[in-house]
Amino acid sequence: MLTLLRLMLEFAKTGLFSVGGGLATLPFLYEMSDSTGWFSHADIADMIAVSESTPGAIGINMSTYAGFKTAGVPGGILATLGLALPSLIVILIIARFLKKFRENRLVEGAFYGLRPASIAMITAAGLNVAKVALVNLEAFGITGQVGDLFIWKAIALAVVIFFAQRKLKWHPVVFIALSAVVGVLLKF
Repeated sequence: MLTLLRLMLEFAKTGLFSVGGGLATLPFLYEMSDSTGWFSHADIADMIAVSESTPGAIGINMSTYAGFKTAGVPGGILATLGLALPSLIVILIIARFLKKFRENRLVEGAFYGLRPASIAMITAAGLNVAKVALVNLEAFGITGQVGDLFIWKAIALAVVIFFAQRKLKWHPVVFIALSAVVGVLLKF
């Protein structure tokens, strides 16, 4: 019971402070992983893959996945509610006073300042994901060879997908599905 309450509170904190969309929740998930041990950094990479390939908002999908992994169905429900509740409350308050907020210079300035902060958080999260997906520190630690530092198949797949996405302009779900198939076939 205490785990469920803490789970909801941790995700409420994440929902309150992760401005910038679902990927902005990643720094909070990494911190939660380190402080609680509910899931590993590798599990977060799995959360991203599942959340990107399922319908719905990425942050909500990741909170549901993390909550379910931690405490089953009740954990999934409470983590999702915890993540969504602060936004709902803030939006209801802002909607009530929208006219005053819209014309307030301080509010305009705050939103101007939040943009670069959101970009920084998403970039930090992306770098953490790249570290988990493309770098093998364990193998490098054993052999000490620079060639073992990188997961070359994953880097090659990332480069191919990057250029294919820019050239072909297919929907991202197609690339996610193709990447999953390649990962299964090559056993990343």
